[in-house]
Amino acid sequence: MNFKLVSEYKPTGDQPEAIAQLIDSIRGGSQHNTLLGVTGSGKTFTVANVIQEIDRPTLVLSHNKTLAAQLYGEFKNFFPENAVEYFVSYYDYYQPEAYLPSTDTYIEKDLSINAEIEKMRLSTTATLLSGRRDVIVVSSVSCLYGCGNPEDFHATSITVRVGQILNYKQFLYKLVEALYTRTERDLAPATFRVNGDTIDIMAAFGEFGNQCFRVMFYDNEIESIQTIDPVTGQRIHTLDTLTLYPASIFVTTKERIHSAVEQIYLDLGRQVEFFEQAGRPLEAQRLKQRVEYDLEMIKELGYCSGIENYSRYFDGRAAGSRPFCLLDYFPRDYLMVIDESHVTLPQVHAMFGGDKARKDNLVEYGFRLPAARDNRPLRFEEFEQLAGTAIYVSATPADYELMKSEGVIVEQLIRPTGLVDPPLEVRVTLNQIDDLIEEIDKRVKLDDKILITTITKRMAEELSKYFDRVGVRNRYIHSDVDTLERVQILEDLRAGMYDVLIGVNLLREGLDLPEVALVAILDADKEGFLRNVRSITQIAGRAARHAQGNVILYADHCTDSMRLAIEESNRRRDKQVRYNMDHELLPRQAQRSGTGQSTLLQGVQADTTASYPLAEDHYRVAADTQSVYTAGDDLSVEIDRAREAMERAAKSLDFLAAARLRDRMYELQKQLEEKTQGKPTDLLREKPDGQPSRKGSRYARKKGRP
Repeated sequence: MNFKLVSEYKPTGDQPEAIAQLIDSIRGGSQHNTLLGVTGSGKTFTVANVIQEIDRPTLVLSHNKTLAAQLYGEFKNFFPENAVEYFVSYYDYYQPEAYLPSTDTYIEKDLSINAEIEKMRLSTTATLLSGRRDVIVVSSVSCLYGCGNPEDFHATSITVRVGQILNYKQFLYKLVEALYTRTERDLAPATFRVNGDTIDIMAAFGEFGNQCFRVMFYDNEIESIQTIDPVTGQRIHTLDTLTLYPASIFVTTKERIHSAVEQIYLDLGRQVEFFEQAGRPLEAQRLKQRVEYDLEMIKELGYCSGIENYSRYFDGRAAGSRPFCLLDYFPRDYLMVIDESHVTLPQVHAMFGGDKARKDNLVEYGFRLPAARDNRPLRFEEFEQLAGTAIYVSATPADYELMKSEGVIVEQLIRPTGLVDPPLEVRVTLNQIDDLIEEIDKRVKLDDKILITTITKRMAEELSKYFDRVGVRNRYIHSDVDTLERVQILEDLRAGMYDVLIGVNLLREGLDLPEVALVAILDADKEGFLRNVRSITQIAGRAARHAQGNVILYADHCTDSMRLAIEESNRRRDKQVRYNMDHELLPRQAQRSGTGQSTLLQGVQADTTASYPLAEDHYRVAADTQSVYTAGDDLSVEIDRAREAMERAAKSLDFLAAARLRDRMYELQKQLEEKTQGKPTDLLREKPDGQPSRKGSRYARKKGRP
């Protein structure tokens, strides 16, 4: 099936030209293509048109979960008849295993897996291996971490058809090998139920009408295959064939398990001997005890905690070789779209180094075998080898993208809304704060907002204190401010609770604030990372969504970065103004909904990120992390409500809301512990022997993270 783009909009502005250039370049054999698109120009819509014309399986790579969820919603809306999949880390919470030699502290791995995202990851791999070509996978950099061997995943899948001769028990063994669990109760994902010659199976993923199946045998022949209602058992459809995929990405065959266990024993002996010869009996004993315990678990149960550290053995890879990852599931001619490439590619660069430093300590001090190092993200050069034809999408492409594209870039500078880039004005630093306050007063009278960027955190805090003294409503934001508090600060700015936001390096890409009419850049002539041409351009772009947006650079002399940024801004403005005049287009300020998602006009599809059924007033109460002390019974109820709301938010891919609700739940749990310490209450009753009873508290019965 071919890609079919569904949209009520048509390409406008310079979108048609950008689409044509990208298509011609890719069809001409170019492996590296750069799309330079300004904020709000409809880059996603352009990429969607390119995908439709190129008609190849596509991977869209984003640098965080939130943006990936937004892109997933948009592409799902653009291609409702095609397979659009979502592949991000399935951890709601993840604390990696680590050892700190300086304090002799071992940190055990702790995690919480999101079952819904795990299903979506399984759906992604199954769709890619099904042979379909009309597949779009929206992913974070999680796709570069280790996955199971695609050959084993495909070999463990089960395909049956009506009339096939198949031993009844052999079919059940295959289900178990694919990590399905037998049950006599209600069906759950990745379980099966046997009733005589009838086997009901609920696949690990799928939707109603395409997840629960019934396979009926007559002797050793498959008599019929049906899709059924998992509750009533009523038949929905009759099928001729059925393919069931494994219940986990990390699956392997029995033969590999046996050979892996033997090889692990051999490597364990070598490493223990190494430690003993080096005069380190503690490390030798620690490693021997841990690995032997893991091997017993693997032989008895088929898995163990930290089994990913033995992935090299189960994959049959040589020492030092790269792990399998999602890119191995794509065909060779796939298309890769790297969103915000100037941020995403450096993230890909850095992943291997951080993982290696942690693993080296674990291996050096006897917590893991050296093979643990081979369970890692891809090195950048390995990523380059696996990357297919690439489109780098950014408003400020970095040197790497320009070099790979050989300086040839496709520009998309016209916004369908008619908005033009804000003018960049340079002012001297003499009396700069007084001048800035005067500009702030002008904007505040019009109910507009102001962003100010400084060089240091200290300067941001001191400027905030000064504004407090002179009566300017403001807040500051920098890396020391908690991540979720940053989100709340930005929401408060939009809500009008204050007028000025002061920051250092956080007021850049990803901020959609149409209310901002002025961006002030202090110390613009301090050449460096915070004031290079890309940083200045990105910071200035925060005022591009306002019809009267303006940028002031306070500096005593003009650096090369300032000059290049101003020249580029003027060039873009000239082209945008000329287009508006030729087409009699009046600029229309971008609007945002109360949920914080952009409403884009003419050729830019509105964000379709799923929402979950939670009342607005309840949402605000649940997200409020201020301490509100209530009775113990009420606290238990509030904890349950917060947990349920958190799970709904995570299921709907609203990770910021889920994180706020999680913090709310932790705050309530902390209050509950404080209330129950040192005094008997309804939640902490005294036993006859004087020991407190935990009966009555759901949280007390299940201590630790949910």
